[in-house]
Amino acid sequence: MTDTDFEAAGERAAQAERDIQAPLDAKEQRSFKEQDGGEKESPAMQAGARPYPAPPFPEQHQTKPGSEAALDPAPMYDAPFYKGSGKLEDKVALITGADSGIGRAVAVLFAREGADVAIAYLDEDRDANETRLAVELEGRRAILLPGDVADPAYAKAAVEKTVQELGKLDILVNNAAFQEHVTAFEDLTPEHFDRTLKTNLYGYFHMAQAAVKVIPPGGAIVNTGSVTGLLGNKDLLDYSLTKGGIHAFTRSLATHLVDKGIRVNAVAPGPVWTPLNPADKQAPDVAQFGAKTPMKRPAQPEEIAPAYVFLASPQTASYITGEVLPIIGGYNGG
Repeated sequence: MTDTDFEAAGERAAQAERDIQAPLDAKEQRSFKEQDGGEKESPAMQAGARPYPAPPFPEQHQTKPGSEAALDPAPMYDAPFYKGSGKLEDKVALITGADSGIGRAVAVLFAREGADVAIAYLDEDRDANETRLAVELEGRRAILLPGDVADPAYAKAAVEKTVQELGKLDILVNNAAFQEHVTAFEDLTPEHFDRTLKTNLYGYFHMAQAAVKVIPPGGAIVNTGSVTGLLGNKDLLDYSLTKGGIHAFTRSLATHLVDKGIRVNAVAPGPVWTPLNPADKQAPDVAQFGAKTPMKRPAQPEEIAPAYVFLASPQTASYITGEVLPIIGGYNGG
């Protein structure tokens, strides 16, 4: 297959995601009642280098796969107070779902730490080019790889093109995901279930299988899991299933690759302000996204990305493999 074929396949996959989303959007008739007045709650916790936005957000809903350029407020990914120190000097990383959200923030910090970056994504060209420019502003090289990670031929081609254009591959970040909630179990169609598994599990498998053929000893794979894979989610049955599978895959693959000197770990984020959620939730839900965490707000992508640097770098995580690191804004008691 040619690059044009892979790009067309990415566009078809994005359309398939929209086809799954549309009837669920049309059917869902929720009652979003205004909160009664009462005791004033404490504000969202702020413990970062700069303040981060908290609910309520503007009501908004997007068609899949979602656009960071259309998200309000814009996700905070550039981490201006994070100083690079060469933790990934002269490494090459391939990041799936790197056009926006967590993937974009990881790409920027990897570049700040000295890595060149291959940006894999479906068809969100505007967002992907923004990520490419952000990487180049850090003084590193970036290439764009549109296509569908569910296709094993794409995974093989993406790895080959990364090596061809950037010289090698040291780090794989499996991050691309499909998420679409259902409020009734019977609304989870075989096509919907299949798309979730193909993207979230098959995609990770295909990318890892292609990458381990070229990642040298001392390299790393970092997978994106989720709090839903730890705690479950009643409206994300299929998504939670895949994220739990990713955690198990991480631990199993880590053991399998010890002899090759490749470490495998996962980050399990809680709610993060990215296009994934407005392209899933209805607008009133988006307005309150992250409000139920103990910190009473979602994370911004730049708050999650340093964990990927930590797990990818041989300077900071050389004795860490098979771990799942939750970053969920605290645990609710009871």
